Amino acid sequence: MILDQALAPPDTRHLEVLTGQFGLYEHAILDRPRRSHGYTTDDNARALVVLSHIRPDGPGTRRYLHFVLAGRVPGGWHNRMSPFGVWVDARGSDDAHGRALWGLGYALATEDAGRVFPVFSRGLDLESPHPRSNAYAVLGAVAALRAWPAAPKIEAFLHRTAGRLPRPHSGAWKWPEPRLTYDNARIPEALIAAGVILGDENMVTDGLVLLEWLIKTETGERGFSFTPVGGRGPGERGPAFDQQPIEAWAMADACLRAISVDGGSLWDTGLAAAAAWFLGRNDTGALLYDHSTGAGYDGLEAAGVNLNRGAESTLSALGGLQAGHRLVRAPVG
Repeated sequence: MILDQALAPPDTRHLEVLTGQFGLYEHAILDRPRRSHGYTTDDNARALVVLSHIRPDGPGTRRYLHFVLAGRVPGGWHNRMSPFGVWVDARGSDDAHGRALWGLGYALATEDAGRVFPVFSRGLDLESPHPRSNAYAVLGAVAALRAWPAAPKIEAFLHRTAGRLPRPHSGAWKWPEPRLTYDNARIPEALIAAGVILGDENMVTDGLVLLEWLIKTETGERGFSFTPVGGRGPGERGPAFDQQPIEAWAMADACLRAISVDGGSLWDTGLAAAAAWFLGRNDTGALLYDHSTGAGYDGLEAAGVNLNRGAESTLSALGGLQAGHRLVRAPVG
């Protein structure tokens, strides 16, 4: 079975290749880091999430953690750092802020929690109109509350931020935006995660409704046919390209989250299909993961794959395949 390949422990060797003096390089030229493009909080925070299930206390993880901790500024986070270790922006996007909280929330379960908690707490000043920024922050707050359940400031932030997450629309187009854009399944995942920890059944139900709609909308003839970089609106049909690995990772995580609260077989099937997307069950039959190195390719194109193997794509492949591994090898949570 194709999914059997997804159940092998993830290989972090390519992440090590992409790791420089200050953290995880953003881009690659084929399989080598594109050092001139430097580093981002986005990728180093994602690495904390992925490695929390693989190597939470490894030396690379510590470097990524230091990067994210060092990026905090009033009202948010730096996002971009030069290859020489100099921050090149005054403050990054709301997404960078949300992703920083997401990564640090997972880091609160490690032995570094003592130095993470003060920075995480100061970061609870996110006030964003952007659904994905809020979704990342919600997922970080949920992870934080699992590690630090008696933290009223975090719980208050979760209540406030989860309340900004959009809910399903009525009618055929249930998605709460005019178009699907990027990292789409993080929104239903965040609704489910927040609803569980807050005891809000309506929020959980809304998350499941959105996730079911997204699975059906993005399922093609050969497996998942994810929304491409140009987005997808009502009436638009696939396949379309470039399809990005972050969509498959987000879908795998969202289905794993749904399995923890609902016994429907749709979630098992969705998780298996999301993991299998990296392994060739996609619109072109191309592999998006290199088993020999642990690298993820940068996107699915009509003629195959983008052969560059940057941080986002590699983390997405490791995260998506790890979700399949966790389903079979460990309790869901």
